[in-house]
Amino acid sequence: MEKRTKKLFILIGVFLLLLLLLFGVKYLNQKQEEKWEKETEAAKIYVTDLTEVREISYNIGEDDYTFAKQGDVWVYMEDEAFPLKQNVPEQIADVFAKLEAERELKDGDTLEAYGLDNPSYTVALTTADEQKTVLKFGNAVDDSYYLTVEGKEAVYTVEASVLEELQYTKDELAQLDSYPSIGSGNLIKETIIENGKTTTYTSENEEDTEHIATVAGGLGAVTLDTAADYSAEEQDLPQYGLDEATRITVKVTYKEDEEEKELILYIGKENESKSRYVMVNDSKIVYLISDAVCNNILNISDETDKAE
Repeated sequence: MEKRTKKLFILIGVFLLLLLLLFGVKYLNQKQEEKWEKETEAAKIYVTDLTEVREISYNIGEDDYTFAKQGDVWVYMEDEAFPLKQNVPEQIADVFAKLEAERELKDGDTLEAYGLDNPSYTVALTTADEQKTVLKFGNAVDDSYYLTVEGKEAVYTVEASVLEELQYTKDELAQLDSYPSIGSGNLIKETIIENGKTTTYTSENEEDTEHIATVAGGLGAVTLDTAADYSAEEQDLPQYGLDEATRITVKVTYKEDEEEKELILYIGKENESKSRYVMVNDSKIVYLISDAVCNNILNISDETDKAE
């Protein structure tokens, strides 16, 4: 019995020793990894180290863009009502506020030699304390660009990919409205108001079965992906046939997640491309939707109007 107990204690001791060795190796590896990460970070070259960027201005070719943060919201300063995607300026601020360089040129040439006297791109960042940093990108070299900071002599090379953060068209900057999924299965009612006349189709009325199928097909085919105007004001609406006196109002009641919801479409006049101007709910964006889809929504092929 004493011999078995002694053997058990030896095994437990060996097990504990192995555990200590295991944790020791793990600890050493962790410390080595932390040391490597610190050395790697220390070896990096940062062109900027800014906190709380509140304004971004940049030039791409002939286009100039300025975004400013008003409160917690980024605004496109050329059109403050423009529905700006918030993640775009946020990402630009993240990348350029702490911009990593590939290398710093030592004993370099003149700025003119690198195309920095007439920059290809210029990015200006302004922080909350009104400190402005201007980055100038010169000639391309392989997959990099020469870069300098206005007011400083140092010249760097940075990856060309950082400029991809600026390659947005105005259309790509816009946050368009969401649109629900509507079909015969969840459409409850559609009401059309035009020239003081009201026409209603309901899913509960068997006589409206074909009408509901037609208008549901139109509503289900709507895609809000092409805009004619991103921030239309009241005075702009007549040119689209979307002023209150001219437009057609379509009120749609549908079911989503067992809850009744309402969608309002305002349909205006047709343009030269056989599309019609359309607005959704209280949005200021004027969309272009094909005439064929609008015809289905309005059920205009039906010769029998049904007054409410």
